Amino acid sequence: MQTVLWQPQASERDETAIMRMAQAHGFTGEDSVERLRQWSIDEPAAFWQGIWDLGDVRSSVKATSILSNADRMPGAVWFRGAYLNFAENLLRRCDGTPAIIAYAEDGCRREISWQRLKGEVRALAAALRADGVGVGDRVAGFLPNMPEAIIGMLATASLGAIWSSASPDFGRSGVLDRFGQIEPKALITVDGYRYAGKKIDIRPKVADVAAELPSLVRTIVVPFLDESAGAEGIGGAVLYDRYKRKDPPPLEFAQLPFDHPLYILYSSGTTGKPKAIVHGAGGTLLQHIKEHRLHCNARDGDRVFYFTTCGWMMWNWLVGGLAVGETLVLFDGSPFHPQPDVLWTIAEREKVTVFGTSAKYIDACKKAGLQPARTHDLRPLRSILSTGSPLVPESFDYVYEAVKKDVQLASISGGTDIVSCFVLGNPAGPVRRGEIQMRGLGMDVQIWNDEGRPVTGEKGELVCTRPFPCMPVKFWNDPDGARYHAAYFERFDNIWCHGDFAELTESGGVIIHGRSDAVLNPGGVRIGTAEIYRQVEQIAEVIEAICVGQDWQGDVRVVLFVRLAAGAALDGNLEKAIRTRIRENCTPRHVPAKIIAVEDIPRTRSGKISEIAVRDVIHGRTIKNTEALANPEALDLYRNLEALEG
Repeated sequence: MQTVLWQPQASERDETAIMRMAQAHGFTGEDSVERLRQWSIDEPAAFWQGIWDLGDVRSSVKATSILSNADRMPGAVWFRGAYLNFAENLLRRCDGTPAIIAYAEDGCRREISWQRLKGEVRALAAALRADGVGVGDRVAGFLPNMPEAIIGMLATASLGAIWSSASPDFGRSGVLDRFGQIEPKALITVDGYRYAGKKIDIRPKVADVAAELPSLVRTIVVPFLDESAGAEGIGGAVLYDRYKRKDPPPLEFAQLPFDHPLYILYSSGTTGKPKAIVHGAGGTLLQHIKEHRLHCNARDGDRVFYFTTCGWMMWNWLVGGLAVGETLVLFDGSPFHPQPDVLWTIAEREKVTVFGTSAKYIDACKKAGLQPARTHDLRPLRSILSTGSPLVPESFDYVYEAVKKDVQLASISGGTDIVSCFVLGNPAGPVRRGEIQMRGLGMDVQIWNDEGRPVTGEKGELVCTRPFPCMPVKFWNDPDGARYHAAYFERFDNIWCHGDFAELTESGGVIIHGRSDAVLNPGGVRIGTAEIYRQVEQIAEVIEAICVGQDWQGDVRVVLFVRLAAGAALDGNLEKAIRTRIRENCTPRHVPAKIIAVEDIPRTRSGKISEIAVRDVIHGRTIKNTEALANPEALDLYRNLEALEG
């Protein structure tokens, strides 16, 4: 069993929302949260009704049944007969306290109260309604992580329309691969954005995109790069402040069925055109209330930060915190500009209580030698969340040694597919080195072997064996559900197979070993790439690595590509050090047959390394969608490598 790095004091534990729920159901003792989790699976209708009550969900019509067709996945029906509006449940407050605090990379700080937020939503919703946007229409946001993105989503949802967003660093084809599928009626965009001190004007790109979307009736431009900038060059565009209604009618919230479409999110698209995944309002609302309130122990007035873009599902997750009264703290730009500690400075200044980021960011802080515990006052900080890739044990050590000793470090994992998490934190339980604390309440998450049997202490497929409310409503343009079924239910009938290679520990925690489609298979033995990365990236000369399997002489051999620190060289000594560390801490089968230095590593727009793209390139296969990558030019480094021939 792994070392316990943190656990709450008894008085703090008993005051957490998850513990109070456990005690309310008669579960006491050390295993009370685990008993609550099992009850939430055995009694799903009672549990999810409890989440509805916990969040004081507003609805015009109550459900006639909580769960029907419970033996079908997909096909289960949640809260049949209920009518509600997602935006109404996020805008229940209307006072002068801050709902949003936003920072741009240039240091500009904006604060928007709950009262002003509601007024802004009212003004934008009225303008969209006047342009004919209504129930079921799509509104696209091509925006940085800024208040107008949240306002746009809430205005869209208030009308019963569907919101879909992408980050402005997406290329023209990447945007059209996404928005072109859903035929939006309105596009809300910016003139440009900043990153790492550079100004990027995107108006020419927006003009091209808008011209290729014949469904558009309106393009709205928010001046972000230059307040004096207009919408010149974008045919028919109007500036955001001129577009909003100056004297709008009262805000009305369209009352719609529980599973009415709310969001369209997109898969990474590295194997073809991105899948357009449709999420329902009710399921998203309940899941986010559960995760923020119980798994993060967030409370009314907490200040919650997540480093994300509008092209990553963590943006949607963060915005869900409004439903529990959180103040959202936003940042747009490079997390290391203008200073490498900029995010920790914001956390200190705004008294952030929950700080969310990626595993790569934590590793980058470690390699940069940052010591926030010594340089910043982080006393209000209760929880640090990490996702995007597995958080290695050494990063757990770094957080408790260099960031804060008294903090809940919650590695979390889920995805765009469920706009939330399968495994995540437990504020009432211990944090064990290298482990995700628990499986999500109401989610029957198990680890199955190849024979379809649940296992503990062994690696296998992460599955969910019973329905849950935040399953996608459908895929867009998938009338018979064939693509939806193929994505999750092809491996095991009537069982959600998520595509993560994972392990359930004896303590009830979870370790993610990487994506199943990137698992290595030398000699028929399945190896998770995360195990190799953990070892390699602890070597000072290595900044990051990517590992793939290469078909070789009737088998598969492990090939490791490394990006080295300035001044480092991949000589015989460094190769030996890498192989020795992997052999001693993993197994001989993990040791790469080839180690090759590269200048860059391809990654998706959400920052995840793309093992599939590299694997396809070294085998001479065509990459179906390079627009899914943030740096597609990096793939050229892997083509025709002589080092792969021997």
